[in-house]
Amino acid sequence: MSFPSLQPASRLTPHDSARQLAASARWALEQEALLSPKPALVDQRGQGAHSDMHLQLMLDSARCLEPYFAQMAAAAQHSDNPLHLRARLGLLGREAEAAMLATTGGVNTHRGAIWALGLLTAAAAQHSADGLIACTHSDQLLHGAARLARLPDPALLHQRPASKGSTACQRYAVNGAREQAQQGFPQIQQQALPQLRSSRQRGDSETIARLNALLAIMTHLSDTCVLSRAGMAGLRTLQTGAQHVLALGGCGALAGRRALLQLEQQLLALNASAGGAADLLAATLFIDSLCADNNNDKEQ
Repeated sequence: MSFPSLQPASRLTPHDSARQLAASARWALEQEALLSPKPALVDQRGQGAHSDMHLQLMLDSARCLEPYFAQMAAAAQHSDNPLHLRARLGLLGREAEAAMLATTGGVNTHRGAIWALGLLTAAAAQHSADGLIACTHSDQLLHGAARLARLPDPALLHQRPASKGSTACQRYAVNGAREQAQQGFPQIQQQALPQLRSSRQRGDSETIARLNALLAIMTHLSDTCVLSRAGMAGLRTLQTGAQHVLALGGCGALAGRRALLQLEQQLLALNASAGGAADLLAATLFIDSLCADNNNDKEQ
């Protein structure tokens, strides 16, 4: 299982560190897409619950977003005005989304990931202005992203375009991707990263550790992708099923693998796909690749 190659800080200019952060964001998206077997999500086995997505499309989408993450990182390095930076990030995010849709023929592969990884890339860049590519602790990066997320985007003050996610939030009275970021990504901090680390420490392979981290996100996230497709019944199926897999020892245990297969069959029958959880897994892998508190227990 590969990890991004981070150069020593002494060799990096701010421009180089911005490009390297963007490469790490792309790497995280690619690793999420390639991770298998993910229940009802696009992976190396097939399309999951999606009729309009496939693995190569996900990889093409990740590649097209890399230059925009680099621009977000550069903007964060060179801005001393948080409000101006937030406006710039919003503009770049919308440009990235347009590029994604042009690449995928109108398919929304990574809208949520653009939001999450854009904020995290910018927050990481604020710590790399002097050529430092890694923050000292994941909390530092999460708090930095939350500060940016809580700032207003002037382009959206008067009219915020409706999306499937925002519609699901209103209908089911749950928090969505915006609130998740404003709160400092609690599903990453409280579920995904601890599960990723504990799985590694008990000797699970990197693939199993990442699958368990995805399931940990699923246990608590009000995934608006699932809500949009399958309603509250689908969300309960996802959360309960993910909890059951982990309770049986996770994806590394025989009973856990059987429960994972059963969960996938249930989600496919509901046409439910946990795209929000997948976006947060990519964000988790990005943080994990950068932060010193995560680097001691990786299997190389």
